Amino acid sequence: MLGDLFVAALKAVAPILVLVLVASAIANRRASHTSQMRPIVIMYLVGTLAAAFVAVVMSMLFPTSLALQVTDVSANAPQSITEVLRTLLEKLVDNPVNALLSGNYIGILVWGVLLGVFLHHAADATRRMLQDTADAVTHIVRIVIRLAPVGIFGLVAGNLATSGLSVLGDYARILAVLLSSMLIMALFGNPLIVWLKTHQNPYPLVFTALRESGVTAFFTRSSAANIPVNLALCERLRLEKDTYAVSIPLGATINMGGAAITITVLTLAATHTLGIHVDFGTALLLSVVAALSACGASGVAGGSLLLIPLSCALFGISDNVAMQVVAVGFVISILQDSAETALNSSTDVVFTAAVASRDGQLP
Repeated sequence: MLGDLFVAALKAVAPILVLVLVASAIANRRASHTSQMRPIVIMYLVGTLAAAFVAVVMSMLFPTSLALQVTDVSANAPQSITEVLRTLLEKLVDNPVNALLSGNYIGILVWGVLLGVFLHHAADATRRMLQDTADAVTHIVRIVIRLAPVGIFGLVAGNLATSGLSVLGDYARILAVLLSSMLIMALFGNPLIVWLKTHQNPYPLVFTALRESGVTAFFTRSSAANIPVNLALCERLRLEKDTYAVSIPLGATINMGGAAITITVLTLAATHTLGIHVDFGTALLLSVVAALSACGASGVAGGSLLLIPLSCALFGISDNVAMQVVAVGFVISILQDSAETALNSSTDVVFTAAVASRDGQLP
């Protein structure tokens, strides 16, 4: 119950926090902050594509078979990349009240940006009121974050009591490939991208992000729920608020390196199990599809798993078999989804800090 209450509190404050922070940041923005978003978005996309490539290499070095069997998976997976894009477009024009109620962060971002743009030339008192509202919501978030130790304790205890660790024994190899790929990306891939951008030692920042953001995300298993944690961390790192108020919610939507790894590894495991030959060129195409699909993954626990049928369709794998692979993903999700979310969420902070540091030096 303690864990559920903590996650529920994070999900309750996150939508309204994103709306008012984004609107306030853009309404009160300065030109220099607007120019900082482009390199952050580029880093998000490069990082997601690099993660998929790492997953391809690891899957080819350590091919894995799955014990596929008929399993009822009560979820509706998208059937094509067109359906994913259509869903994204529908989220863009969602009713703002419904977006807040359903946690549709793409719709919330759109409304936050539009409000900020058209309030940028409003009276000073109006923009000040918007800033004060954002500050008030931020204080509420700080109260929730102070409860993190108790909430994480409840989440850990609940997961171990419900599932235990024995259920993971049969899937040790696929878990090893998944977790190793994510670890390589967190400790080598992301630092390399940051170094290429800043030419500074990225590891103090990387370890801080993993400790302060990754640990919480590991147990909440939701990029959306971890948005308030990341915003609080960016504040402690003294980053430019006008930048991170937009880049952190955006990262929870499109910065999905962990999801790209999950989609790629499980898809290649399915092809290996079925005896389908995959050459390196096709695997690279898979990494691009996985990266694009990952950007459409929802910011909730298990969101990436339902996109596996998209990549399986590249190899003519039937929906029935693809959904069995999804079922395997749900079995190992106690660790897979936790590690995936930790990588996704901590990377949001790492890439934002690489661009939005006030003095040009990494925290």
